[in-house]
Amino acid sequence: MSPTTAAVVPLATPAISSLTPSSGPTSGGNDVVIAGTGLSAVLSVHFGSSTATFAEVPSTRLNVIAPPGSGTVSVNVTTVSGTSNSLSYIYFPPPTLTSLSVTSGPSSGGNSVTLTGTNLSAATSVRFGPSSATFTVVSSTQIIATAPPGTGTTTPGGTSAGVGYTYVASPGS
Repeated sequence: MSPTTAAVVPLATPAISSLTPSSGPTSGGNDVVIAGTGLSAVLSVHFGSSTATFAEVPSTRLNVIAPPGSGTVSVNVTTVSGTSNSLSYIYFPPPTLTSLSVTSGPSSGGNSVTLTGTNLSAATSVRFGPSSATFTVVSSTQIIATAPPGTGTTTPGGTSAGVGYTYVASPGS
């Protein structure tokens, strides 16, 4: 009898098709899912020149923690079979608030408040204390929000340093 030999099948060169999300904060730390093919036996994941922490899922997906960075960088995956194509990832600087058009309003909410600051174009939420507000991004320096109902004084917090807002009791309350 002759011995049988197993055929060695080379691993496919990795190819990435999407990053979800394709942007995040300059501080990094957010979860990014990289989808593609040939994503097994991963050696490294790079966001520009920075190496990211990753966990292999099936050979079509990687869970990655974005490293800190700035601007737009190329993301690629290196496996034992080679380095993938690159996709762009955009780092957004944190928003800052400098002023509110009005700093108080009725406890019933509903008044329009213009928020002024920097890096506001990528805003995903506006909060007055613990309450979410509806809002429209006007530009990178301005958002118009509708104050939700509330009481007391909101305190700065959240992603940007906040600006205080005081709820005033309606006459007869």
